[in-house]
Amino acid sequence: MPAAANDFCQIVDGSVIIAQDSKNTYLGKIINSFDSESIFNEFGTYGNEFSSDSIWNEFSTFGNEFNSYSPFNEFSSSPPMIIKNQKVIGYLSANDSIQASVSPNILKAMCGG
Repeated sequence: MPAAANDFCQIVDGSVIIAQDSKNTYLGKIINSFDSESIFNEFGTYGNEFSSDSIWNEFSTFGNEFNSYSPFNEFSSSPPMIIKNQKVIGYLSANDSIQASVSPNILKAMCGG
C-alpha cells in the first residue's frame, strides 16, 4: 500500500459513519473486517450487501445512488459524515464537489483489506 493511502487509512481507522438524515442513522465503522460493525465485514450488518442498514446494499436507503443521504449519490449535498473522537473529519460521498470527502468505493479499495 502506498504511504499516502496507509496514512489515510490510519487517520480514518476507528471512525464511525453517521447519516445526515433526521435520525443521524448509524451506518457502521471504518475498521478492520473482523469487527462485527465494520463496513468491510461482508458478514456483518454494515458490510453485508443484503442488509437494509448497509451502504453496500444498492436497494437500501443508504446504498442506492438516488437517496439524498446516500454516499453513492453523486449530487448529494448531505452525504454521511465520517466521525472520529466526536469530530467530523470528512464525508463519505461520490460527489466530487464535497470537500474532505472520499468515495465509498475508493475507501473500500484503499482500506478495506
